[in-house]
Amino acid sequence: MSSRELVILGTSSAVPTRHRNHNGYLLRWDGQGYLFDPGEGTQRQMLHAGVSASDVHWICLTHFHGDHCLGVPGVIQRIARDRVRHPVRAVFPASGADYWRRLRHAAVFADTAVIEEHPVSGELASTGPLTARRLSHPVESYGYRVQEPPGVRMLPERLAAHGIRGPEVGELQRTGSVRGVTLARCSVPKPGQAAAFVMDTRLCDAVFELADGVDLLVIEATFLSGEQALAKEYGHLTAFEAGLVAAQAGVRRLVLTHFSERYTFADEPVFLEEVRRSFDGEVFLARDLMRVPVPRRRR
Repeated sequence: MSSRELVILGTSSAVPTRHRNHNGYLLRWDGQGYLFDPGEGTQRQMLHAGVSASDVHWICLTHFHGDHCLGVPGVIQRIARDRVRHPVRAVFPASGADYWRRLRHAAVFADTAVIEEHPVSGELASTGPLTARRLSHPVESYGYRVQEPPGVRMLPERLAAHGIRGPEVGELQRTGSVRGVTLARCSVPKPGQAAAFVMDTRLCDAVFELADGVDLLVIEATFLSGEQALAKEYGHLTAFEAGLVAAQAGVRRLVLTHFSERYTFADEPVFLEEVRRSFDGEVFLARDLMRVPVPRRRR
């Protein structure tokens, strides 16, 4: 299995700070790189993180607030400059197509034909392994889920009981039957791994659906609970609410990010304390250039 990990390029919300760049997250997933919400400065953060333009296969924008998209011009121009050969799929809310075009052609540069545009609309949209769901924010915003197809886990004792060994095991997996023995008799279902990316939103059904059972959830925690009214007004989550989502959805590994500039590293224990009021699983408080592996498969 190829390496699956999250490379965190930026963790601030509307205003970057001395220690936190605007948003930017690269999910490495089986040879594909999903770049979510490249905010201002993402191209430089990629250099610091050892991420090249060739590592990007998808550019996924949740919405068109600046901290989630102002890095697009630099990233695309770098893709062109470095002569990336593979297709790069750009996924973004269809309602923001005018903003996309302005970002896409923000300056004079030698253009590239590898960018494939995939605007999404409606409540549910899918593009290959990527699913988008409409969230609750003052502007149209989408969350994303990357899903591996389900598979099966072979049971050695069942294979041995039926005398299936060597090349016959591969044949059973490919065809579903060997000498009258079906795959179902020698295996059990194995759910595919999944990761979800949820940025600016209030609590809504789509948040829980995107997070349902995922191995890795990257989610905004813009405010602490003392700013609950402000969070609701501006369409954001608190750390407690992010933990609530993780607990109810059965998330394995939780990554909190998109912190308001009003908070510093000294506030991290308070964020963790709030999350622990609702979620007792594994938690990472994101910092720029941190790497978070996707948890190993459940057996």
